[in-house]
Amino acid sequence: MSDGPETSSGRTANGVTQRIGRRAFVAGTGAVGATALGVPGVAASAVDESDDDETGEGTCGVSSVDSDPELIAHRGFAGVYPENTVGAVEAASRGGKAPQAASRGADSIEIDVLPTAEGDVVAFHDSRLAERDGGERGLTDTSGVVWETDTETVTNAEVLRSGETVPLLTDVLDAIPSGVGVNVELKNPGSFDLEFAVNLSAEKLAAQKSTWRSFVHRVLDVVDEYSHEFLFSSFYEAALAVTRANSSYPVAPLLWDSIEDGLDIARTYDAEAIHPPYNMVQGTPFYADDYYTEGSEWADIDLVSVADEEGRAVNVYTVGTWYQYDRLAAAGVDGVIADYPNLGRFGARDD
Repeated sequence: MSDGPETSSGRTANGVTQRIGRRAFVAGTGAVGATALGVPGVAASAVDESDDDETGEGTCGVSSVDSDPELIAHRGFAGVYPENTVGAVEAASRGGKAPQAASRGADSIEIDVLPTAEGDVVAFHDSRLAERDGGERGLTDTSGVVWETDTETVTNAEVLRSGETVPLLTDVLDAIPSGVGVNVELKNPGSFDLEFAVNLSAEKLAAQKSTWRSFVHRVLDVVDEYSHEFLFSSFYEAALAVTRANSSYPVAPLLWDSIEDGLDIARTYDAEAIHPPYNMVQGTPFYADDYYTEGSEWADIDLVSVADEEGRAVNVYTVGTWYQYDRLAAAGVDGVIADYPNLGRFGARDD
């Protein structure tokens, strides 16, 4: 497959040829428009026609209106539903979108994607069907590496004894209402030889892009058939590079133990958002705790302020309590990637 975007004779997205660029994340909303997936006011943009230009052309306006963060359902609210399943995303989609709603549904849903041995795209997090917590418990009732296992076996694997099975990406998107955004995390293209959460040298980036390219194109082929607002995130720079070079969908690097690397990657690809762990946000009780910082080269950077100045949304992961949500909201994050619904419901913030 070629390095650059497909031409108009190749693929279409919602009736628009790919030469114009894939469907924009939010079109025609202006600088303070829609805020789905914690990306305020993202406008339509076309990508550069050459894969040699990795900066992309995406833009992101910053809303001037303070509001509660977008609620992004992590794997379909994995704390209460069997993660990355059709049942989970259906349940996560139910409810109102305002924090004061009797039952708050997700503003958007985060899902992980991997390939099967036959190249089909499935919603799944782990590399192995039965590996979780070092193999102490199985995520499904089936063993094997996902991308080394045929599609039928993967999609028949039962998730966490729930009665739900591993779904194709198409099955998940079919189950999510079009008004609910989708954060597609590019988890793995089918390789154990990946450079995790680092800013790559030119030589390594070129090699890693070759590993990601075919899979990213398959994922783009799927999402092009849907009208949801999409955001692509990944811990892997090469995954974002290929996505940016071949689509107009917004992108967001996932940070791990380096704020500086994450910001560099965001700037390189003009990312509309950035996804740090919750303890990278200054002004909260969690800042620089050792959950993510052990062994890291920590930099004292006000990430929310920097992102705001650069026009990027900040969506934090993974939030599990109302108190975390409350303090992160007070610190000004745009989105909260959470394991549970209704986290913003208790009391009023004392900012």
